[in-house]
Amino acid sequence: MGKKIQSALISVYYKDKLDLIVKELDKLGIKIYSTGGTQSFIEGLGVKVTAVEELTSYPSILGGRVKTLHPKVFGGILGRRDNESDQKEMKQYGIPEIDLVIVDLYPFEETVAAGKSEEEVIEKIDIGGISLIRAAAKNFKDTIIVSSKDDYQALLDLLQSKSGTSDIEDRKRFAARAFMTSSHYDTRIFEYFNGSYNFEVFKKSELNGKVLRYGENPHQRGVFYGDLNALFDILNGKELSYNNLVDVDAAINLIAEFTEPTVAIIKHTNSCGLASRSNILDAYKAAFACDTVSAFGGIIAANRTIDAAAATEMNSLFFEVLIAPGYDDDALAILKTKKNRIIIQQKAPVKTVKTFKNLLNGVLEQDADTKAEGKNEFKVATTKTPAEQEIADLTFAVVAVKHLKSNGIALVKNGQLIGMGCGQTSRVDALQGAIKKAKEFGFDLKGAVMASDAFFPFPDCVNISHEAGISAISQPGGSIKDQDSIDAANKNGQAMVFTGVRHFRH
Repeated sequence: MGKKIQSALISVYYKDKLDLIVKELDKLGIKIYSTGGTQSFIEGLGVKVTAVEELTSYPSILGGRVKTLHPKVFGGILGRRDNESDQKEMKQYGIPEIDLVIVDLYPFEETVAAGKSEEEVIEKIDIGGISLIRAAAKNFKDTIIVSSKDDYQALLDLLQSKSGTSDIEDRKRFAARAFMTSSHYDTRIFEYFNGSYNFEVFKKSELNGKVLRYGENPHQRGVFYGDLNALFDILNGKELSYNNLVDVDAAINLIAEFTEPTVAIIKHTNSCGLASRSNILDAYKAAFACDTVSAFGGIIAANRTIDAAAATEMNSLFFEVLIAPGYDDDALAILKTKKNRIIIQQKAPVKTVKTFKNLLNGVLEQDADTKAEGKNEFKVATTKTPAEQEIADLTFAVVAVKHLKSNGIALVKNGQLIGMGCGQTSRVDALQGAIKKAKEFGFDLKGAVMASDAFFPFPDCVNISHEAGISAISQPGGSIKDQDSIDAANKNGQAMVFTGVRHFRH
């Protein structure tokens, strides 16, 4: 059974499109209460409005901090229409029923994002608004709550289609969205304060949810929570899938580590191609050469604008997604010849501070792995010191192996990944797989370097790498048997550096 709206309280920060609602309420003969700037806005529309101060017989005080916090306001919202005692008290104290509450919240999140002072941020913590939202949502049996400008259109549609009435499901749905609004708001406030204290609690809130075609597999439901539009413009192709997003994340995080023109080719979050060159065409050719089989159906990421020459070369390969900071017009025309190919222009960097993984009956949180060791961090452990080109390749290899699943081994030569082994239960297996890959695609391992994501507990990997022709090695060190590996490298005439940092990735 529909419930007729007789009165409404409106107190909002955002007034865009509010005029349509106000005029519809007036047309339906609904009494309007308001205060402050909202009251002035409604009066400016030529619509009759009763000031909240007239209802409460109390002015707005403390610089506007206290306006609606009064029993005559909250009693009108919380009073149960079917409760005899409530009705008796409302009549006794002259409390009118309020059937509709339209309120939004001060822009706390936006104020923090703008880098404002603490004083300005604190003043944007809404008190009256959040209280009105909770009160009206709690009493959804009798009251409609509109808690965000995002719901203005839904309310307007309801008013017009049902002539100012609502049913219980309408009110309950608005209440659910109201609690979504209030919980998100409180989470953002907590995050602001917790930045100083780091209480060990897990609170995250993201209002942007996009249902995907499916999850990792077709029988699994998938949803992405976040604002991809802030990072990307999708210039061509179908919608990103769950697996696309996972690989795009891996590709972007890897390519962000390089300053020279670089191309990465990703398959199942691991790089099957990675190279730096003086231009993006040569970088792509070198990356593709690493594993011309695995590149099929992969994700390509570049850190420079794609020109026509690079686009022409890429166009001969079937790949799912291409990510770059820009595209020449003629390059885009070439790439768009495949209608389902996803072409992404990255607008902003991904700033990952924490990573999360749900497991067992909880969530793991850790700092993002933002370290990448280079020449300044390398500590030479062997008699032989790496040559200049070896140091450059070891620096490249450390980044490459950091982004492989553990156990991971990366083989690099002249700024090009020429072999990789990842996701193995044995580091020996990872190395042997990397060597096999390199030979399979015609690479000469003589003078190549090797990076390991973790230390060598035994000298076996050192000796295997020597037999393959590898001249320099990077590893974190830290094993109680480090000396065995050092001795083996010295005997083999190899250079070895310790980075002091492990890069497990599971």
